[in-house]
Amino acid sequence: MGQKKITNMSETPDQKKEEKKSAEGGEVKSIPKAKSKKKIKRQVSAGSAYIQATYNNTIITFTDAQGNALAQCSAGQVGFKGPKKSTPYAAGIIVAQAVEKVKPYGLKEVSVFVRGVGGGREAAIRSLNANGINVLGIKDVTPIPHNGCRPKKPRRV
Repeated sequence: MGQKKITNMSETPDQKKEEKKSAEGGEVKSIPKAKSKKKIKRQVSAGSAYIQATYNNTIITFTDAQGNALAQCSAGQVGFKGPKKSTPYAAGIIVAQAVEKVKPYGLKEVSVFVRGVGGGREAAIRSLNANGINVLGIKDVTPIPHNGCRPKKPRRV
């Protein structure tokens, strides 16, 4: 019968070709990889911070003056689960992590836009100031219904 060849399953097809060449006596040359340039982040001194504080979660987004997002963080992303996501403590941790993400951009001043009625509203604004970001202004942009949805029909008892 024929000889059985045992192959290594972790080898890629390119490695197998190189083995054949080296077995045949041909010389295998390794090609050096091109060095990639380090990406330079643009410097943004002033921007906006959008805080969305709902009953279930708190989300913060930092943007530049045009509204392009620089960094975003939420309670679930940090590792909080369930009812702990909407606590003031979670809001402080979220802001601290989001500020770390924004550091390379050089963001110093923000105007804050707060949406929602959750527990992390005030705590998020306080921790912005505590983490070295100057708050220029605070605006509440919570959506308010103008007469809202149609109410339920009255109960007949």
